[in-house]
Amino acid sequence: MCSSDLSNFKISLPSSSKILDSEFTLGVATSSFQIEGAVSEDGRIPSIWDTFCEQPNKVKNGDTGNPACEHYKRWEEDLDLVKEMGFEAYRLSIAWPRVMDEKGQANQKGLDFYKKLLDRLQKLEIKSYVTLYHWDLPQYLEDRGGWLNRDLAFRFQDYADLVSRALGDSVYSFSTLNEPWCSAFLGYGYGVHAPGHSNIRYAKQSGHHLLLAHGLAMQVLSTNVPNCQNGIVLNMGPMSPKTHRYDDYIASKIAEAGGNHWFLEPILEGNYPHIVNRFEPNVEPLVLEHDLKIISHPVDYIGINYYTRNIGSYSKDKFLELSQNPDAEKTDMDWEIYPKGLTDLLIELNSQYDLPPLMITENGAATVDSLVDGKISDEQRCRYFDMHLKAVHEAIESGVDISGYFAWSLLDNFEWAEGYEKRFGLVFVDFETQERVLKNSAFAFQELLNLKHKNEN
Repeated sequence: MCSSDLSNFKISLPSSSKILDSEFTLGVATSSFQIEGAVSEDGRIPSIWDTFCEQPNKVKNGDTGNPACEHYKRWEEDLDLVKEMGFEAYRLSIAWPRVMDEKGQANQKGLDFYKKLLDRLQKLEIKSYVTLYHWDLPQYLEDRGGWLNRDLAFRFQDYADLVSRALGDSVYSFSTLNEPWCSAFLGYGYGVHAPGHSNIRYAKQSGHHLLLAHGLAMQVLSTNVPNCQNGIVLNMGPMSPKTHRYDDYIASKIAEAGGNHWFLEPILEGNYPHIVNRFEPNVEPLVLEHDLKIISHPVDYIGINYYTRNIGSYSKDKFLELSQNPDAEKTDMDWEIYPKGLTDLLIELNSQYDLPPLMITENGAATVDSLVDGKISDEQRCRYFDMHLKAVHEAIESGVDISGYFAWSLLDNFEWAEGYEKRFGLVFVDFETQERVLKNSAFAFQELLNLKHKNEN
């Protein structure tokens, strides 16, 4: 693959930026269900997303996770693309249904797949950042109550133990969960993600059990792979008040606490935000003695996934009314492009908490991409990455300890309830032929990484 004209498609940073230092990690990210396909091969059992996709009107166009990007068969080609772009790290997730059967025993063929992949990353000198849970819960565990069942937290601990023992020697970093807010609220509170429940009380209880699962998994990771960097990945974004009115400000801050801090504060400080419990007293989860001590097990890092901000105003009926800036540029997900929100978020977290190192574990944009004469000129995505990397740079300059940044995503993929309509990839995927084509954003990262590697030498 030859490089493209990058005159209008650059990602630039000050030459003195710490992002260009050898200590800072630049990587790219994926998740298992979104790219692997092969949903019934080599002993893989059904997940909640397999079931969800089969339900009418849950996923656009009736799309499913099969074949996705056929990564299960094309993984060597995909890792070569990671290397070709120059990335130093690759964030992936393990598919729980692929590596354990319904009896909780290892599925060796599934483990062998990831072992080959991880060993290949080591040979390519690419650090592996492995997420244990990126939403693809085995269906049989959902049939037993899913994340509403406290026992699932302990089954997750068993899973973390199995994976870390089997694969830990080949892994640089583990994260326990990806975006537990989404698992809890989108999956159990609002019904837009698997398993499709719509009950805010369910969201809070499942959220607590997810955090408990995180703490229990951290215990086994600390024992099994003490030399790995072990943490958790949370989705976060600011909630900006629509006006300067006091009620808009208060409503927005309470909502922000419920989204950002409800999952972060128990991990770092061993308690849930009091302001959230005060305003939502009837949906508090059942928390047993010692739960919060387990949840607040020390972590080596906090991963933050950032895409956009929300704008909120007080509503008598709903308490909070969400809106958008009508004049703002938006991605194909209809999300406002707001890099300042990332800088502000990072600085605010740094001032509020005694933080471990932070990593930006997902950041990216869905754009309307067209293959023309063998090229994809995704100018908006390039500008998005340029602005957000500068936002990270500004946060670092303000004193925030940030050790890495991962672009989302390596490949166009199955984008959950959006099916295959929304494209986040640095690499264009023709889902009929499975052809891969590097977009201009991929070449922009390639140029940035070449500069970074020259600085390191």
